[in-house]
Amino acid sequence: MSESQFEALIERARSGDRAAENELLQKCRNYVSIIARAQIEGWMRTKFDASDLVQQTLLEAHQGFENFKGQTEAEWLGWLRGILNHNTMDFARKYQGAAKRDVKREFSINQAGGNSAASTPLNWDLRDQTETPSRILLNREQEILMAEAVAQLPADYQEVIMLRNLQRLSFKEVAERMDRSPGAAQMLWLRALNQLQELMQHV
Repeated sequence: MSESQFEALIERARSGDRAAENELLQKCRNYVSIIARAQIEGWMRTKFDASDLVQQTLLEAHQGFENFKGQTEAEWLGWLRGILNHNTMDFARKYQGAAKRDVKREFSINQAGGNSAASTPLNWDLRDQTETPSRILLNREQEILMAEAVAQLPADYQEVIMLRNLQRLSFKEVAERMDRSPGAAQMLWLRALNQLQELMQHV
């Protein structure tokens, strides 16, 4: 979908077209899901699922759609990130409060959707000057399409890309999270990037 088509979809939704609003929300579901999964720290994954955050965020976006004042895709995605960021903090406070823990000490939002989530695009950070797939993907700025492509990858490919490219973990840290050796984690990441590249060439 081109930028002009996306803006037209926003205008239709703003004029009261329920089908357009639903399409707008559903088109961004994978995008919101990727960010939600990347934001959840290890301890939070045992408390709630990213799908809870996604559902709550899209529900609030629907209920408060009249509060969205932007016109472009970038503004729409920024608005969704702001809602998601707020909900992530609320979920963290809720579950940490039950455990009597300090939110600031235990919870840190990564660059995929930090305190500047309302204005900062999803940064895949696919740059690696030694890898051709990464260099090719550098020129891709279509965030929704990238999220849709990642959602089509096998679960372990999605996980390694989120850990390495969104949470910016080292291969040693990725390996520990995925119960693999650092070398195996790096090879998995390269295979994931190659498959992601192939998917992006067909969008």
